[in-house]
Amino acid sequence: MRILLVEDDPALSLGVARGLEREGWKVDVLHDGEQAMGEGALGRHDLAILDLGLPRRDGMEVLRHWRGRGVRMPVLLLTARDELHDRVQGLDAGADDYLVKPFDLPELLARIRALKRRAQGRVDEVIQCGDLRLDLAHRELTHHGQRIALSPRELALTELLMQKAGRVVPKDSIVARMSTWEADFSENSVEVYVHRLRKRFADLGVVIRTVRGFGYLMEPAQGTTDGPAAA
Repeated sequence: MRILLVEDDPALSLGVARGLEREGWKVDVLHDGEQAMGEGALGRHDLAILDLGLPRRDGMEVLRHWRGRGVRMPVLLLTARDELHDRVQGLDAGADDYLVKPFDLPELLARIRALKRRAQGRVDEVIQCGDLRLDLAHRELTHHGQRIALSPRELALTELLMQKAGRVVPKDSIVARMSTWEADFSENSVEVYVHRLRKRFADLGVVIRTVRGFGYLMEPAQGTTDGPAAA
């Protein structure tokens, strides 16, 4: 997947680009709205990440220009504006999703994966393992209808394990998925987060098993029901 990233903060754009590239995606970075107007209209990208506060042309103006030219690629807005009016205005202008700054990289990556699934026509936005259900669109984990509060990194790790439920997830894959622009996520950190999730899920119908030398595997605990898991 080829992504157009339009962000004028050099440090943020570099960190986001590195995170996207670790996922295996090609990233083109622009720093102002004037450039973005023309580049986004060429049809060379599968998805755009668009900051609203851009020099020369505001991100909202860029988005309206793209949609007016018939550009249908999914657009995820990045905004420091946390007012309801700004979020509604962006969605009405044709954005597919938005993320308010500051944000965690795992959440950004998860939202991009969700947009990619929708663009590919995969409408099932819920995955299940045992009695746990994860709504990918709303980033909400529930157990028998009750919401389970997790940190962004805990949720990102849970999503990865649930997507591969019944299969081993290599530790290096977890490290790559969980790293941010602030610091790399070490193998020791993986063990810490797995330990946390085991405690959180102890009575919730799933277990996380260690496959020594390889990684971790999530599966339903005995006596629970299991729904379909995403590949």
